[in-house]
Amino acid sequence: MTIKSGKLLYIIICSAPFACIFISLCIGRYPLPAAEVVRALLHPLGNDSAGSQVYHNIIWEIRLPRALLGTMVGASLAASGTAFQGLFRNPLVSSGILGVSSGAGFGAALAILLFNTVTLAYPFALLFGVLAVVCSYLIARLYRSAPAIMLVLGGVIVSSVFAALLSFVKYVADPTDQLPTIVFWLMGSLASARYHDIFVAGLPMTIGVLGLLSIRWRINVLSMGEREAHALGVNTTLGKGMVIMCATLATAGAVCVSGVIGWIGLVIPHIGRMLVGNDNRILMPVSLSLGACFLVIVDNMGRIITGSEIPLGILTALVGGPFFVYLLKKTKAGGW
Repeated sequence: MTIKSGKLLYIIICSAPFACIFISLCIGRYPLPAAEVVRALLHPLGNDSAGSQVYHNIIWEIRLPRALLGTMVGASLAASGTAFQGLFRNPLVSSGILGVSSGAGFGAALAILLFNTVTLAYPFALLFGVLAVVCSYLIARLYRSAPAIMLVLGGVIVSSVFAALLSFVKYVADPTDQLPTIVFWLMGSLASARYHDIFVAGLPMTIGVLGLLSIRWRINVLSMGEREAHALGVNTTLGKGMVIMCATLATAGAVCVSGVIGWIGLVIPHIGRMLVGNDNRILMPVSLSLGACFLVIVDNMGRIITGSEIPLGILTALVGGPFFVYLLKKTKAGGW
């Protein structure tokens, strides 16, 4: 691949989320002409005609916040997965490796059990997602230097504990009201996306993603190993802490509004490496764009395949699993 074609590919990938957002505004159970979508976007206050007002309400009140939230969630999960795979030097690591997804799932289920409302599930999921990662880090610190393998083991332990707590919450929940709500939330969905969700979860996601973008060169150094990073003058403890903190904020912010959505943080970084290589300075922005596009496309599939929406967690597993097998066959782990 020449330098010119590489730059063109980079520009196309980074611009793709805007095209996906626009397409998602046009398709659905009530298809809209592209011209009407453009007209509604250019006139955010709507027009006097009844038809234009209907288009305006569908686009601005339902589809646009859902598409924007989908891009943010997909980008956050993909960026976190890229950062963790580089930090732990393991191609099988995903954004939930340190227990953030399990902790967030338990937090949301606990809020539904105690208060019988999904509204408080957002802050509870964010709080317990961050708490799970803190517990994983404290377990790893028992070894004093918190090496990568101890962080992974700490994440496995914490994930198992929170998974057991989540099972207990589902066991004691009301089977006619609370249990279906908990199960549906855990499957992942953007059906209730509103601008309020973007403002609430957008802050931790934005801080986490911008933090990962700003320190992506450190991930390159940390992926060489602790001895090599020390030789280059990098504080590995501080570097790992910054990467973990930013990735945790991004993942926890995504999970608290979308539910538990798997495979994005595992598959998308591999697709990025097939396209642009292992350099995280380029791979991180590419993974952001690919993750945003992937989740918006999957969300559109869930809206139009059947009469009732298919949860995102089901679709991402059905699409991501076979595609990951294809990636393994295609690359033969050559990028690692």
